[in-house]
Amino acid sequence: MESRARFRFLGRLKPLPAAAKSGAVEYLFYGSPAIKDSIEALGVPHTEVDLIIVDGRSVDLSYRLQDSDRIDIFPFGCSPSIEPLQHLSPPLQADPSFVLDVHLGKLARRLRMLGFDCRYRNDYSDPQLIELALDEGRIILTRDRGVLKHSRVRQGYLIGSSRAEEQVREVLVRYRLHGQIRALRRCPQCNGLLEAVEKEKVLHRLQPKTALYYDSFQRCRDCDQLYWQGTHYEKIGRWVQQLLNESATRG
Repeated sequence: MESRARFRFLGRLKPLPAAAKSGAVEYLFYGSPAIKDSIEALGVPHTEVDLIIVDGRSVDLSYRLQDSDRIDIFPFGCSPSIEPLQHLSPPLQADPSFVLDVHLGKLARRLRMLGFDCRYRNDYSDPQLIELALDEGRIILTRDRGVLKHSRVRQGYLIGSSRAEEQVREVLVRYRLHGQIRALRRCPQCNGLLEAVEKEKVLHRLQPKTALYYDSFQRCRDCDQLYWQGTHYEKIGRWVQQLLNESATRG
């Protein structure tokens, strides 16, 4: 016999279900399917869900749908005023690391500039993303919700914006990373850590004007790329300060 439930998606989840209007959708089903499967059938990966409230009661992803259920789905950071709550998002990590899909190269570079450990290649397959995330305890960042629906995925975030600067803000807010920004400690090209190097040891690699005007240099431990405090350094400093100011304003 056909049954129906009413799903309401809150916060950033509101526009994800293709069939939803104003975040709400009537869902038809047979039997008693797991709510996880129903949520993902509506287009929302389980990694995006922090709270599930069924008729005023907090449940987890194993809950089985019943006829006439009224369900509210909340993302991380958006909670109703009821108790007790079963939060489904993993606890925030003190020093999180990420793996990014092939569409997020600019985001990977910017997060590395802020000091965050980001694995990225422009030819990672979906299975490779998942294996790296599982093997190294990394959070998947992707614009492909299909990756995050995989049953093996435990931690991931669906990037909403197509603009790299907004993508950075999304990740910083979602994982509360403003206080962990350590700019210019990683190589934006390969993710390796930077270390100070004496000018004399790299003098043969410098252009004449660079050798004349700059004295402090860093070198990537992995790819040997050189960095110095050129005009880009001040630009990055202003960008970081803007991000910190936005965090302070947001409270």
